[in-house]
Amino acid sequence: MAEATKKKESRIKTWWTGVKAEFSRIIWPDKATIIRQTVVVVVITIIVGVLISLIDSVVQLGLDAIIGR
Repeated sequence: MAEATKKKESRIKTWWTGVKAEFSRIIWPDKATIIRQTVVVVVITIIVGVLISLIDSVVQLGLDAIIGR
């Protein structure tokens, strides 16, 4: 029983050491890069939302014309 516990603790310790090693390799972006990328994501999200809304309206108008509402 004690041997199984030691193996489990050893695996956890090995895993944690690997996690810390991987985190030390991460190149974190600077504040300006994060702001720039966030702005791009928000702008693209707004543009795609407007396009989907326009397409939805056109399709709805077309269906209304076909159905005759």
